[in-house]
Amino acid sequence: MNTGQYGGRDVALSFDCAGAALVGILSLPEQGGPRGVLIIVGGPQYRAGSHRQFTLLARALAAAGIAAMRFDYRGMGDSDGPPRDFETAGDDIRAAIDAFLRQVPSLRDVVVWGLCDGASAAMLHAHGDARVAGMVLLNPWVRTSGSYARTALRHYYLARLRDGDFWRKLLAGRFDFGAAVRSFGRVVTAAGQPAGAGRQHGALPQRMLAGLQRFPGRVLFIISGRDLTAREFLDLAAASTPWKTLLAAPRVSRHTLPDADHTFSRAVWRDEVAAATANWVRSW
Repeated sequence: MNTGQYGGRDVALSFDCAGAALVGILSLPEQGGPRGVLIIVGGPQYRAGSHRQFTLLARALAAAGIAAMRFDYRGMGDSDGPPRDFETAGDDIRAAIDAFLRQVPSLRDVVVWGLCDGASAAMLHAHGDARVAGMVLLNPWVRTSGSYARTALRHYYLARLRDGDFWRKLLAGRFDFGAAVRSFGRVVTAAGQPAGAGRQHGALPQRMLAGLQRFPGRVLFIISGRDLTAREFLDLAAASTPWKTLLAAPRVSRHTLPDADHTFSRAVWRDEVAAATANWVRSW
Protein backbone atom coordinates (compact mmCIF):
# COMPACT_ATOMS: atom_id res chain seq x y z
CA MET A 1 0.00 0.00 0.00
CA ASN A 2 1.53 3.33 -1.00
CA THR A 3 1.24 5.87 1.77
CA GLY A 4 2.26 8.78 -0.42
CA GLN A 5 2.97 11.30 2.29
CA TYR A 6 6.36 9.93 3.27
CA GLY A 7 7.27 8.39 -0.07
CA GLY A 8 7.52 4.88 1.34
CA ARG A 9 5.02 2.07 1.64
CA ASP A 10 3.34 0.03 4.34
CA VAL A 11 3.32 -3.74 3.99
CA ALA A 12 1.24 -6.08 6.15
CA LEU A 13 2.71 -9.41 7.13
CA SER A 14 1.90 -12.45 9.23
CA PHE A 15 4.53 -14.61 10.94
CA ASP A 16 4.65 -17.55 13.32
CA CYS A 17 5.42 -17.53 17.04
CA ALA A 18 5.16 -20.88 18.81
CA GLY A 19 2.31 -21.93 16.51
CA ALA A 20 0.40 -18.65 16.73
CA ALA A 21 0.04 -16.25 13.79
CA LEU A 22 1.28 -12.77 14.65
CA VAL A 23 0.44 -9.69 12.58
CA GLY A 24 2.83 -6.84 11.83
CA ILE A 25 3.20 -3.82 9.58
CA LEU A 26 6.40 -2.83 7.82
CA SER A 27 7.01 0.81 6.90
CA LEU A 28 9.59 0.72 4.14
CA PRO A 29 11.60 3.65 2.76
CA GLU A 30 12.36 4.11 -0.91
CA GLN A 31 15.96 3.25 -0.16
CA GLY A 32 16.80 1.91 3.27
CA GLY A 33 20.00 1.42 5.18
CA PRO A 34 21.43 -1.59 7.02
CA ARG A 35 19.67 -0.87 10.33
CA GLY A 36 15.94 -1.07 11.07
CA VAL A 37 13.77 -0.19 14.06
CA LEU A 38 11.42 -2.71 15.67
CA ILE A 39 8.70 -0.97 17.68
CA ILE A 40 7.58 -2.94 20.74
CA VAL A 41 4.07 -2.02 21.78
CA GLY A 42 3.40 -1.22 25.41
CA GLY A 43 0.21 -2.69 26.62
CA PRO A 44 -2.42 -3.59 26.67
CA GLN A 45 -2.79 -2.04 23.22
CA TYR A 46 -2.15 -2.95 19.61
CA ARG A 47 0.34 -1.91 16.95
CA ALA A 48 -1.16 1.50 16.10
CA GLY A 49 -0.51 2.85 19.59
CA SER A 50 -2.19 5.68 21.48
CA HIS A 51 -3.30 8.46 19.10
CA ARG A 52 -1.74 6.37 16.24
CA GLN A 53 1.62 7.03 17.83
CA PHE A 54 3.44 3.94 16.54
CA THR A 55 1.97 4.20 13.05
CA LEU A 56 3.16 7.78 12.75
CA LEU A 57 6.57 6.97 14.25
CA ALA A 58 7.14 4.09 11.82
CA ARG A 59 6.24 6.25 8.84
CA ALA A 60 8.44 9.10 10.08
CA LEU A 61 11.36 6.71 10.35
CA ALA A 62 10.69 5.40 6.86
CA ALA A 63 10.64 8.97 5.60
CA ALA A 64 14.11 9.33 7.14
CA GLY A 65 15.34 6.25 5.27
CA ILE A 66 14.98 3.76 8.15
CA ALA A 67 12.85 0.63 7.77
CA ALA A 68 10.48 0.17 10.72
CA MET A 69 8.22 -2.62 11.90
CA ARG A 70 5.44 -2.69 14.49
CA PHE A 71 3.50 -5.78 15.52
CA ASP A 72 0.98 -7.28 17.92
CA TYR A 73 2.01 -9.66 20.70
CA ARG A 74 0.21 -12.98 20.87
CA GLY A 75 -3.35 -12.45 22.04
CA MET A 76 -3.32 -8.72 21.26
CA GLY A 77 -4.76 -6.82 18.30
CA ASP A 78 -5.01 -9.15 15.31
CA SER A 79 -2.52 -11.77 16.54
CA ASP A 80 -3.53 -15.28 17.59
CA GLY A 81 -2.75 -17.10 20.80
CA PRO A 82 -3.26 -16.51 24.52
CA PRO A 83 -2.61 -12.95 25.74
CA ARG A 84 0.75 -12.14 27.27
CA ASP A 85 2.35 -9.22 29.00
CA PHE A 86 5.74 -7.56 28.61
CA GLU A 87 7.43 -9.98 31.02
CA THR A 88 6.57 -13.01 28.87
CA ALA A 89 7.02 -11.48 25.41
CA GLY A 90 10.54 -12.68 24.67
CA ASP A 91 9.49 -15.25 22.07
CA ASP A 92 7.23 -12.69 20.37
CA ILE A 93 10.07 -10.19 20.08
CA ARG A 94 12.47 -12.78 18.68
CA ALA A 95 9.86 -13.96 16.16
CA ALA A 96 9.27 -10.36 15.08
CA ILE A 97 13.01 -9.82 14.55
CA ASP A 98 13.12 -13.03 12.48
CA ALA A 99 10.29 -11.78 10.29
CA PHE A 100 11.74 -8.26 10.00
CA LEU A 101 15.13 -9.50 8.78
CA ARG A 102 13.50 -12.03 6.49
CA GLN A 103 11.28 -9.41 4.86
CA VAL A 104 14.05 -6.77 4.61
CA PRO A 105 17.19 -8.77 3.76
CA SER A 106 19.34 -5.64 3.45
CA LEU A 107 19.19 -5.17 7.23
CA ARG A 108 22.33 -5.98 9.16
CA ASP A 109 20.87 -5.38 12.62
CA VAL A 110 17.92 -3.80 14.43
CA VAL A 111 17.21 -1.24 17.12
CA VAL A 112 14.40 -2.13 19.50
CA TRP A 113 12.16 0.84 20.43
CA GLY A 114 9.76 0.68 23.37
CA LEU A 115 7.60 3.02 25.44
CA CYS A 116 6.64 2.31 29.07
CA ASP A 117 6.42 -1.46 29.53
CA GLY A 118 7.56 -1.82 25.91
CA ALA A 119 10.86 -0.35 27.14
CA SER A 120 10.79 -2.76 30.07
CA ALA A 121 10.24 -5.68 27.68
CA ALA A 122 13.26 -4.57 25.65
CA MET A 123 15.47 -4.50 28.74
CA LEU A 124 14.25 -7.91 29.89
CA HIS A 125 14.58 -9.73 26.58
CA ALA A 126 16.80 -7.98 24.00
CA HIS A 127 20.17 -8.79 25.56
CA GLY A 128 19.85 -12.42 24.45
CA ASP A 129 19.67 -11.58 20.73
CA ALA A 130 22.92 -10.61 18.98
CA ARG A 131 20.93 -9.04 16.13
CA VAL A 132 19.80 -6.22 18.44
CA ALA A 133 22.44 -3.48 18.16
CA GLY A 134 20.62 -0.78 20.14
CA MET A 135 17.59 0.11 22.22
CA VAL A 136 15.49 3.28 22.44
CA LEU A 137 13.75 3.29 25.82
CA LEU A 138 11.01 5.83 26.59
CA ASN A 139 9.68 6.36 30.12
CA PRO A 140 10.50 2.81 31.28
CA TRP A 141 8.03 1.07 33.57
CA VAL A 142 9.79 0.07 36.82
CA ARG A 143 6.67 -0.23 38.96
CA THR A 144 6.87 -2.10 42.26
CA SER A 145 4.42 -2.24 45.15
CA GLY A 146 5.70 0.91 46.80
CA SER A 147 7.72 2.79 44.19
CA TYR A 148 4.82 4.55 42.48
CA ALA A 149 3.37 5.61 45.83
CA ARG A 150 6.71 7.12 46.85
CA THR A 151 6.94 8.92 43.52
CA ALA A 152 3.38 10.25 43.87
CA LEU A 153 4.15 11.57 47.35
CA ARG A 154 7.30 13.31 46.16
CA HIS A 155 6.14 14.70 42.83
CA TYR A 156 2.32 14.88 42.91
CA TYR A 157 1.14 15.58 46.43
CA LEU A 158 3.85 18.13 47.21
CA ALA A 159 3.10 19.89 43.92
CA ARG A 160 -0.60 20.00 44.81
CA LEU A 161 0.18 21.78 48.07
CA ARG A 162 1.91 24.50 46.06
CA ASP A 163 -0.98 24.77 43.58
CA GLY A 164 -3.13 27.87 44.08
CA ASP A 165 -6.10 26.24 42.34
CA PHE A 166 -6.08 23.45 44.94
CA TRP A 167 -6.37 25.94 47.81
CA ARG A 168 -9.07 27.95 46.03
CA LYS A 169 -11.18 24.79 45.59
CA LEU A 170 -10.60 23.83 49.21
CA LEU A 171 -11.62 27.24 50.59
CA ALA A 172 -14.66 27.37 48.30
CA GLY A 173 -15.88 23.99 49.53
CA ARG A 174 -15.45 22.39 46.09
CA PHE A 175 -12.98 19.79 47.28
CA ASP A 176 -13.81 16.41 48.88
CA PHE A 177 -11.38 16.64 51.76
CA GLY A 178 -12.40 13.33 53.30
CA ALA A 179 -11.87 11.36 50.12
CA ALA A 180 -8.53 13.09 49.59
CA VAL A 181 -7.36 12.15 53.09
CA ARG A 182 -8.36 8.51 52.56
CA SER A 183 -6.56 8.44 49.21
CA PHE A 184 -3.47 10.01 50.75
CA GLY A 185 -3.53 7.42 53.53
CA ARG A 186 -3.59 4.58 51.03
CA VAL A 187 -0.65 6.10 49.17
CA VAL A 188 1.35 6.48 52.39
CA THR A 189 0.65 2.86 53.30
CA ALA A 190 1.72 1.65 49.85
CA ALA A 191 4.86 3.78 49.97
CA GLY A 192 6.03 1.82 52.98
CA GLN A 193 5.95 -1.53 51.18
CA PRO A 194 9.30 -3.10 50.21
CA ALA A 195 10.41 -2.72 46.60
CA GLY A 196 10.13 -6.39 45.73
CA ALA A 197 6.78 -7.14 47.34
CA GLY A 198 4.59 -9.44 45.27
CA ARG A 199 7.30 -10.54 42.81
CA GLN A 200 8.12 -14.22 42.48
CA HIS A 201 11.29 -13.84 40.42
CA GLY A 202 12.87 -10.76 41.94
CA ALA A 203 11.88 -7.11 41.77
CA LEU A 204 11.25 -5.82 38.27
CA PRO A 205 13.85 -2.99 38.46
CA GLN A 206 16.59 -5.46 39.40
CA ARG A 207 15.72 -7.76 36.51
CA MET A 208 15.63 -4.82 34.09
CA LEU A 209 19.00 -3.63 35.39
CA ALA A 210 20.49 -7.09 34.93
CA GLY A 211 19.18 -7.27 31.37
CA LEU A 212 20.57 -3.86 30.49
CA GLN A 213 23.94 -4.70 32.06
CA ARG A 214 24.13 -7.82 29.89
CA PHE A 215 23.23 -5.89 26.74
CA PRO A 216 26.43 -4.88 24.87
CA GLY A 217 24.88 -2.40 22.43
CA ARG A 218 23.99 1.27 22.53
CA VAL A 219 21.03 2.72 24.43
CA LEU A 220 19.04 5.93 24.11
CA PHE A 221 16.66 6.94 26.90
CA ILE A 222 13.91 9.41 25.93
CA ILE A 223 12.29 10.91 29.01
CA SER A 224 9.12 12.97 29.47
CA GLY A 225 9.40 15.84 31.94
CA ARG A 226 5.76 15.67 33.06
CA ASP A 227 5.15 11.99 33.67
CA LEU A 228 5.11 10.12 36.97
CA THR A 229 6.25 6.89 35.30
CA ALA A 230 9.35 8.68 34.04
CA ARG A 231 9.87 10.31 37.45
CA GLU A 232 9.60 6.90 39.09
CA PHE A 233 12.36 5.58 36.84
CA LEU A 234 14.61 8.61 37.42
CA ASP A 235 14.09 8.42 41.19
CA LEU A 236 14.99 4.73 41.13
CA ALA A 237 18.14 5.42 39.12
CA ALA A 238 19.19 8.32 41.35
CA ALA A 239 18.96 6.12 44.46
CA SER A 240 20.92 3.18 43.02
CA THR A 241 24.68 3.11 42.40
CA PRO A 242 24.42 0.32 39.77
CA TRP A 243 21.74 2.25 37.86
CA LYS A 244 23.73 5.49 38.07
CA THR A 245 26.86 3.72 36.83
CA LEU A 246 24.97 2.19 33.93
CA LEU A 247 23.30 5.44 32.87
CA ALA A 248 26.67 7.23 32.95
CA ALA A 249 28.29 4.72 30.57
CA PRO A 250 29.51 6.13 27.22
CA ARG A 251 27.18 3.80 25.30
CA VAL A 252 24.11 5.31 26.99
CA SER A 253 22.55 8.59 25.83
CA ARG A 254 19.57 10.56 27.12
CA HIS A 255 17.11 12.95 25.46
CA THR A 256 14.58 14.81 27.63
CA LEU A 257 11.39 16.59 26.59
CA PRO A 258 10.71 18.80 29.63
CA ASP A 259 7.02 19.51 28.93
CA ALA A 260 5.96 16.19 27.39
CA ASP A 261 3.40 13.79 28.87
CA HIS A 262 3.71 10.01 29.06
CA THR A 263 2.75 9.20 25.47
CA PHE A 264 4.11 12.38 23.81
CA SER A 265 0.57 13.15 22.74
CA ARG A 266 1.17 16.49 20.99
CA ALA A 267 2.47 16.62 17.43
CA VAL A 268 5.49 18.69 18.44
CA TRP A 269 6.53 16.08 21.02
CA ARG A 270 5.81 13.17 18.69
CA ASP A 271 7.90 14.78 15.96
CA GLU A 272 10.77 15.45 18.35
CA VAL A 273 10.76 11.81 19.46
CA ALA A 274 10.81 10.62 15.85
CA ALA A 275 13.64 13.00 14.95
CA ALA A 276 15.67 12.07 18.03
CA THR A 277 15.23 8.39 17.23
CA ALA A 278 16.19 8.74 13.57
CA ASN A 279 19.21 10.95 14.30
CA TRP A 280 20.48 8.55 16.95
CA VAL A 281 20.00 5.44 14.79
CA ARG A 282 21.96 7.07 11.95
CA SER A 283 24.73 8.41 14.21
CA TRP A 284 26.62 5.16 14.63
